[in-house]
Amino acid sequence: MEALAKIELKMRQAGARPAAIQSFRRNYLTLVSGATGLIPETAIRPVGELPRQEELPRDLAPETIAGLIARTVVIKLNGGLGTSMGLEWPKSLINVKHGWNFLDFTARQVLHLREKYRAPLRLLFLNSFNTSRDTLEHLRRYPMLATDVPVEFVQSKAPKLRADTLTAVEWPANPELEWCPPGHGDIYPTLLDTGLLDEFARLGIEHLFISNADNLGANLDLGLLAYFAGQGLPFLMEVAERTPSDRKGGHLARAADGGGLLLRESAQCAADDEAAFQDITRHRFFNTNNLWVSVSALRAALDANGGILPLPLMRNVKTVDPTDPASPRVEQLETAMGAAIALFAGAGAMVVSRRRFAPVKTTADLLALRSDAYVVNDDYTLALAAARRGLPPKINLDERHYKIMARFEAAFGAQVPSLVAADVLTVTGAVACAAGVTVSGTVEVVNAGTARQPWPAGVYHNRRVEL
Repeated sequence: MEALAKIELKMRQAGARPAAIQSFRRNYLTLVSGATGLIPETAIRPVGELPRQEELPRDLAPETIAGLIARTVVIKLNGGLGTSMGLEWPKSLINVKHGWNFLDFTARQVLHLREKYRAPLRLLFLNSFNTSRDTLEHLRRYPMLATDVPVEFVQSKAPKLRADTLTAVEWPANPELEWCPPGHGDIYPTLLDTGLLDEFARLGIEHLFISNADNLGANLDLGLLAYFAGQGLPFLMEVAERTPSDRKGGHLARAADGGGLLLRESAQCAADDEAAFQDITRHRFFNTNNLWVSVSALRAALDANGGILPLPLMRNVKTVDPTDPASPRVEQLETAMGAAIALFAGAGAMVVSRRRFAPVKTTADLLALRSDAYVVNDDYTLALAAARRGLPPKINLDERHYKIMARFEAAFGAQVPSLVAADVLTVTGAVACAAGVTVSGTVEVVNAGTARQPWPAGVYHNRRVEL
């Protein structure tokens, strides 16, 4: 196909690696074939009982832990900019707590485990072409992180396609906008293309723990590591129980024909199956995107598929310039790394506490972490305060005023309300939080005017406040 040949030439001229080009070719051919990627309810069956994290033994010998750590690499997915929050720099650089950002917490967690067990735990960031420079600049303050593997590897980039012609978009005003990350499913061929899989094998590294950089609940859990290694699993997905708020998100299932585990996302569900898809009593578990992968099993799967993994295609329709809704519509071809669970015979899933799934997707999530509802443990992990009894507060912030970080900081950057006793906090309109605000129970704060109003100090319990 002439269009595909031109796209591949553009990728080679931009320095794309062979597996990246091969992955894009597969995704493009899937797109033009008209394949829907739908997974009908008749093709799957629900997942029954699974092993649970709380059932795992915790009395591991220190020397056993040290041996496991020495064969493990922690990989953090760090390719995203904070564009949805109005930022133009890596989301992982957002201040979370005590003046530390996501990178600081992750680095300190890894260094703590190294010191405690005297074992060379490796840390590796999967950056994108958008996040590499700023991330490496910040990590300079942690020279002790350096090991026998690099601290970063960079995922490939894929051409954005014009939605009307499926040709590579051209945008001379800013050529960088002609490219996009290909989704975190790109991690697998990138590990091969960069030679890291070969290096891991040479160093005796067998276990990869992969999670999102903005999920500070996803620390290296030693019980899970021991289970994964002890069971000899090729692939293990951490899943959590779906709640009513998770009805529209993807779920874990089993293939009806062979019983292997798979993921079904909302885009893969036909309209006729929507009721079953959203039935959280039928499909009980969702993917936290915390994954454990065997190096040797991954290498075998890549070799069997010509250097790539045949992951389901996801189409992401946007505009070439995300800040300009009038710019041409484009299709971004992406894959998700969790979908690889269907490609490994004998892959497993483990039900984990919701505490291991605490991504910061909105400023409301960030406000909860900054508040006293969360505490920092001695191992630099964040956890809900004991008084929360395992349940985070529910926070609703008016998107008109708080979706963008600059506006959020204007309201809560200097002072954060006490939320350790809060059940629900809803803020509508522009406010500026004063020192000494305490929320308990269910509180609604409303400013119906256009000018930002101060939220005075005081204890607010089960009440509506009009400023």
